[in-house]
Amino acid sequence: MEINVVDISGKETGAKVQLSDAIFGVEPNDHAIYLDVKQYLANQRQGTHKSKQRNEIAGSTRKLYKQKGTGGARAGSIKSPLFNGGGRVFGPQPRDYSFKLNKKLKQLARRSALSYKAKDNSIVILEDFVFDSVKTKNYLQLVTDLKVASEKTLLVLAVANNNVYLSSRNIKSAKVITADQLNTYDVLNAGKLILTTGSVKTLEEAFAK
Repeated sequence: MEINVVDISGKETGAKVQLSDAIFGVEPNDHAIYLDVKQYLANQRQGTHKSKQRNEIAGSTRKLYKQKGTGGARAGSIKSPLFNGGGRVFGPQPRDYSFKLNKKLKQLARRSALSYKAKDNSIVILEDFVFDSVKTKNYLQLVTDLKVASEKTLLVLAVANNNVYLSSRNIKSAKVITADQLNTYDVLNAGKLILTTGSVKTLEEAFAK
């Protein structure tokens, strides 16, 4: 698949990039995508949720009232889950939500996500660039000139550039990552995928391994 390269003003440079069919033209595997996205979202969870059980509640251990003759149910502790302020039955406990996926499956998922974007003509190839300073308006001008300001965008850089990243951080619909941070969730969550010419080479080298 061949795509024209544009500069930061949105004008075609005359150069073209040939996207590898082995990465951008595979038959998408929806189940691999599901598993990779599930793992990504699971890894975002802190797992620090916690409620107190009855043995962790601060309270008297004295029997509340006599066993018989009250006309009510017997009760032995104010810390019982039956009472307001008592412990919680089967409440959440700290846990690790992460799980393992094979490397080949994760690569298949990412190839599938990139192939979906290529199939939908949702990929923009941008020549490598840098910002001299941190300004949100510079990034807003960039997405406006590329005619993608109304969509969620994912910009993939070949190497980290702090000025570009910080310029995009205040824009809710924009995200900037490097090629080695590419993941299935971010690719599919974006309406338009913006790849720099350098990041295309980095992706091809990474997926060739």
